[in-house]
Amino acid sequence: MKRIVPHIRVENCKEAIEYYQGIFGGEIKNTQLSDGIEMFKGHEGKYIHAELHINEHCILYFADVFGEKTISGSDILLGPDLDSEDEIVRIYDALSKDGEVKMELQDTFWGAKHAIVTDKNGISWELNVVKG
Repeated sequence: MKRIVPHIRVENCKEAIEYYQGIFGGEIKNTQLSDGIEMFKGHEGKYIHAELHINEHCILYFADVFGEKTISGSDILLGPDLDSEDEIVRIYDALSKDGEVKMELQDTFWGAKHAIVTDKNGISWELNVVKG
């Protein structure tokens, strides 16, 4: 296996992917709207696929939800491998601004800064950076 790519389904994909780009940086690529596709008739303007390329090794896939009701789960945490204490503080602050802190940003017994935040879209993030 080369990697696992998270697929995130949200109510408003365009808004969500721009929100995460504002936090993590990167480039939005390969967006495909449902417009003109028969099986998505009635869902015009929604994304069936979009990608946030944070860097060459870190890509998040997004799509709008079509018809079904989403349930925010607490059983999945996305855990970006962060590079610095400055980066974890910036990301923690941005995600927690309109989200819910599950574990405050803190120093840990395993020599890292660590936090868990559920963002405004109901996505849970386990933030960790090893202190150097």
